[in-house]
Amino acid sequence: MMDYTPEIVQVIPHENYTVTVYFCDGKIVLHDVKPKLEQGVFQHLKDMTFFINNCKIMNDTLAWDLTGKNDPSDCIDIDPDYLYSLEYVEESIAV
Repeated sequence: MMDYTPEIVQVIPHENYTVTVYFCDGKIVLHDVKPKLEQGVFQHLKDMTFFINNCKIMNDTLAWDLTGKNDPSDCIDIDPDYLYSLEYVEESIAV
């Protein structure tokens, strides 16, 4: 585990069950949720509308708000150290 993980400043969900995660130090990673969609609480994310609309930063990390009440104890969140350990990806900008 890292002593310090840079702050997550933005998350952008995509329709292929991936999320681009932006850190304050400029690192950008792509988290693929597809392998987890059949596991326990992650089954909620199979609904694409839910996946896109409820993806946000909660508990200082990538999360999905299960109730829409922004309750940090009622969400699916991903360990920020794990996210930061993912390989850096280039930002793709539409032209």
